Amino acid sequence: MLTKDEDGVQSVTYSRYKDGEWSSISTPVPRELPLAVYVNERELVTILCTPVKLNFLIVGYLYVEGIISHPGEITSMRVCIEDSLADVRLSKSHLALPERRVLTTGCGGGVASLADTKEIAPVESRLTVAPGQILSLMKRMQEQATLFELSGGMHTSALADEGNVLVIAEDVGRHNTLDKILGECLLRNIPTEEHLLVTTGRLSSEMVIKAARMRVPIVVSRSSPTSSAIALAQRFGITVVGYARGSRLSVYTVEDRIGRDGS
Repeated sequence: MLTKDEDGVQSVTYSRYKDGEWSSISTPVPRELPLAVYVNERELVTILCTPVKLNFLIVGYLYVEGIISHPGEITSMRVCIEDSLADVRLSKSHLALPERRVLTTGCGGGVASLADTKEIAPVESRLTVAPGQILSLMKRMQEQATLFELSGGMHTSALADEGNVLVIAEDVGRHNTLDKILGECLLRNIPTEEHLLVTTGRLSSEMVIKAARMRVPIVVSRSSPTSSAIALAQRFGITVVGYARGSRLSVYTVEDRIGRDGS
């Protein structure tokens, strides 16, 4: 049985069998919202997401998809969680929108086509970090993952500098966390260049493409990169770090950005 929503989670009562006995348990679970996004009165996409920081999610998604090049192109935006609807109006009167899509919280939730990446230039950066700094950032991000701590089942990502978590986002979809971070950075005028992206989610090709569009030179995951993600990261000049947990990590591309002092 589901009860009232709060902060991206929803309480559920379920029956648990343990040690030969049944009991009734109430616990929070992540909420998943099918958010229909309309742009200039035309339905663009339905994003399955956690209903937190939705304005950032929409701005980040529109930017990554090339529909806007700056938040100033948005003349109005209304987000209604009760109706699962976002109404966005852009200053562009003649706008060629892609076909309507549904973005799930799984593998299909990313950028539509790798062919769209031909215009992305390699990321040039002098940023270097030590292994100890990376592992510390991963720990700090996870300590700030309040929704995951409350309900589990959430992905967490963060934009960080060498020592601090600057922007954090949680969602049932790992792609959504990066769109939320980008949207918040665009609206708050926070630069993403010369920073790190840290995430709990698997690094797929779509995740690396989003990082390249953000001009982020180093991407760190608690999980694994895919082979396509590694190939794209090499092409874009992005450092990919995987399995960053505890006292270890693995560097897959552009290794000279990661210090060798063992710190």
